[in-house]
Amino acid sequence: MANKGSSIPKREEISQEYKWRLEDIYESNDLWEKDYEKVKQMADSLYPYKELMGSSAGKLLECLNLSTEMTRLFEKVYVYAHMRSHEDSTNSFYQGLAGKADSLGVTVNSANSFIVPGILDIPDEKLEAYLMESEGLRFYKRFLDEIRRKKPHVLNAAEEQLLAMAGEVVRAPEVIFGMLNNADIKFPYIKDEKGNEVELTKGGYIQFMESSDRRVRKDAFDGLYSTYSKQKNTLAALLNANVKANIFSARARKYGSAREESLFEDNVPVAVYDNLIAAMHDNMNLMHRYVKLRKRVMGLDEIHMYDLYVPMMKEVKMEISFEEAKEIVREGLKVLGEDYGKNLEKGLNSGWIDVYENEGKRSGAYSWGCYDSHPYVLLNHNDTLNSMFTLAHEMGHALHSYYSDSNQPYIYAQYKIFVAEVASTLNEALVMNHLLKATKDNKKKMYLLNYFMEQFRATVYRQTMFAEFEKIIHEKAESGEVLTAELLCSIYRDLNIRYYGPDIVMDDYIDMEWARIPHFYTSFYVYKYATGFSAAMSISQQIINEGQPAVDRYLKFLKSGGSDYPIELLKIANVDMSTTEPVNNALKLFGSLLDQMEALVQNL
Repeated sequence: MANKGSSIPKREEISQEYKWRLEDIYESNDLWEKDYEKVKQMADSLYPYKELMGSSAGKLLECLNLSTEMTRLFEKVYVYAHMRSHEDSTNSFYQGLAGKADSLGVTVNSANSFIVPGILDIPDEKLEAYLMESEGLRFYKRFLDEIRRKKPHVLNAAEEQLLAMAGEVVRAPEVIFGMLNNADIKFPYIKDEKGNEVELTKGGYIQFMESSDRRVRKDAFDGLYSTYSKQKNTLAALLNANVKANIFSARARKYGSAREESLFEDNVPVAVYDNLIAAMHDNMNLMHRYVKLRKRVMGLDEIHMYDLYVPMMKEVKMEISFEEAKEIVREGLKVLGEDYGKNLEKGLNSGWIDVYENEGKRSGAYSWGCYDSHPYVLLNHNDTLNSMFTLAHEMGHALHSYYSDSNQPYIYAQYKIFVAEVASTLNEALVMNHLLKATKDNKKKMYLLNYFMEQFRATVYRQTMFAEFEKIIHEKAESGEVLTAELLCSIYRDLNIRYYGPDIVMDDYIDMEWARIPHFYTSFYVYKYATGFSAAMSISQQIINEGQPAVDRYLKFLKSGGSDYPIELLKIANVDMSTTEPVNNALKLFGSLLDQMEALVQNL
């Protein structure tokens, strides 16, 4: 185990058992090079089909087969190169490989670019005749139907070219915000817990928010938002421009609203978004109770926005080694049955996981891989409770991909973002359920309950509040209002009051939080965090309460990959996101966690 000690080890100092085995994708770089060249040749072979694909069922099938084969092989080439580069960013050879893979991606996208317009150019009756004629083509029916579903929103060639040319202009607000937020904004120095002058950064902000020293939390909060406040008119103009760009795109493509255009991609009805917000409004009392409880446990006369991130039970420390984390995850996921357990074991012990930090390694955690490999998981494990849950989370993603790739053909294996967080979050919920049952120490139990409730606050309530903010500002802009800094601050303040309730002191600076959220430049995305989390909680409760029937439904969902629209796939697991029931069920669980915490506080 090479994660101990004061210095970060070099890659070669990490024991092999704690490194992933990328040789399972390519045994040598020469084999990678051969496939790299093969993809380039396939791209060249695809171009002639631009003129041929609509001429017959046979030619259309040949075109789709070649495109699929090329894209699948490219994925393998791309994933290997980038995962090698993530092992150590100082390794110039693999950085070069990743650069070559990026360039190859441009070639592949260019080669594929005529396919969607070409399919849309084939008259409906002609395509139906092709499907009747060719059994091989019928395999692609869902793929073709999904392209043709978008036909009412695809413009003629000249208009599409004009929109493409406007693309960089339309994306300008996001690019400018990124430059301002990541490069130009400088935050003040503050004093840490020991009185040392330290620079406040966006990356370090949450660490300061989790400090047990309240003065540090307040200084960080004031320092961050006072800085954004000085740029509030510029930031408001950028967000206003981004919203206007969304409205321009939606109207150009004949959608009813910008929100409708965004949700159309996943074939999600706008009602799903509205139901999420409605369910949250019906359960605001739970968040208000949570804030009141936090104030009481922390012994505060007043609770402020900067008091929401610090653990309530500061004296509890949980150190969990990687081997212990594996055992806890195994035990927690036993309820998913023998087959899941067998595949989990394979993942934990067969070169899927890169465990410890080393010099130059990419930070954070992810699950990745390609269709022709088993999944992989990158971690930077550091013996904390959070690291243990990160293992459970990423193995959820990995096994979702494993079941999907094992049971679906390549073109129907990739699942949408809307369902992507279900398997990972469900794993965390089941492991947490196991830990809460197994823990006898009341302070540890309170620590765990606090950890779990914070996930509800951050992922369900907070992300829904963001989603409601996006809905309101787009509706106001669509009706002709200009989104000034004053209007944005007013909307954001009202939402905070509604979501957090009467017990919290609503600091003036919280009005500016909208200004630092990069997700607002990828509009109507954050609601998926809340719906995915809610779906996972709903399924986890079914598994805990029903056992095998619920497990069988869940595994069927995992095996379905991207073979249907997200809303339909979740119905396999007995979750209907077109109703408020899954969100209400998730919040019912949040309520029961609150009950447990309140009872434990009574007995302290």
